[in-house]
Amino acid sequence: MNTQTNLDELLSLSRFLGEEHRGLAMLGEGNTSARIDEETFLVKASGSCLQTLAEDDVVACRFDKLLPMLELDALSDQEIEDHLLACRVDPESKKPSVETLFHAYLLSLPDIRFIGHTHSIPVNQILCSPRAEEFATRKLFPDEVVCCGAQSVFVPYTDPGLKLSQSIRDKTKAFMDEFGAPPRVILLANHGLITLGKTPGAVKAAMLMAHKSAEIFVGASALGGPVFMSDEDVDRIANRIDEHYRQRALKL
Repeated sequence: MNTQTNLDELLSLSRFLGEEHRGLAMLGEGNTSARIDEETFLVKASGSCLQTLAEDDVVACRFDKLLPMLELDALSDQEIEDHLLACRVDPESKKPSVETLFHAYLLSLPDIRFIGHTHSIPVNQILCSPRAEEFATRKLFPDEVVCCGAQSVFVPYTDPGLKLSQSIRDKTKAFMDEFGAPPRVILLANHGLITLGKTPGAVKAAMLMAHKSAEIFVGASALGGPVFMSDEDVDRIANRIDEHYRQRALKL
């Protein structure tokens, strides 16, 4: 896949996620990214609006200028700013999002080529509540399992930037050690969610289904509390042959 194709698909994904009527991202909220090759990726520029994202609002960045930052104990805000500017392929392009570091890490995972990060209203209703981790680890209905996976990664609130990226890395590594594959959904307490996959369609499907799941969770909580699927039922859906076929049809 060439750079222009990646760019076109990223712009389409970004504008879809940024449409305000979806309740996923308002104004300059959220960001997106796409891997170009083993050395470089595209990410939304800081302060840009997903709904109206244009070509010059997308920045090409180098993995090797960012990933070593994850091994550092601490960086000042100015040092992080300097690293973000230094990672640009074109030094005249706009500054990448402050969350570019976690995009770099997640895009380095096997088979991950696209990422979306939003501040979904119903998802944040849960992530700003005492039931946030429960939402990440339990499932309510079969399509949630099909599109979002049997479990999601849950990251307690962490300061955006280096510390958040390190927390996402650590929690994602633990998830992959347990389940043998990258997650489809990462939930950030008091912040928002990240969805990731091989295609823009996979990112959309997980994002929209997580949004729907949150609406159902909130509604069920008002009616006495959600009734979750059993672990056995979740495992059955996650491993059914027909559901695997549907995942391939949806390009998940």
